[in-house]
Amino acid sequence: MCRKVYVDVLIKQDKQGRITPLAITWENGEVYEIDKVTAACKAASLKAGGAGIRFTCRIRNKETFLFLENDKWFVEGK
Repeated sequence: MCRKVYVDVLIKQDKQGRITPLAITWENGEVYEIDKVTAACKAASLKAGGAGIRFTCRIRNKETFLFLENDKWFVEGK
């Protein structure tokens, strides 16, 4: 099983309350810009456990999942 890696996330929230993640800051301080968000839905992390809103993101030409669970952001780490 993977571990949850909690990350800082820069977001945009519009006047309707919709959240769009723009960048994540990894635990070592490195910032990764999110090129595109292709989907957002309620889902569980099958690798790391937990559930919330799962954002499917493209970062540096690679698809990854970013989760918002109880006001905390995480990605699936090794």
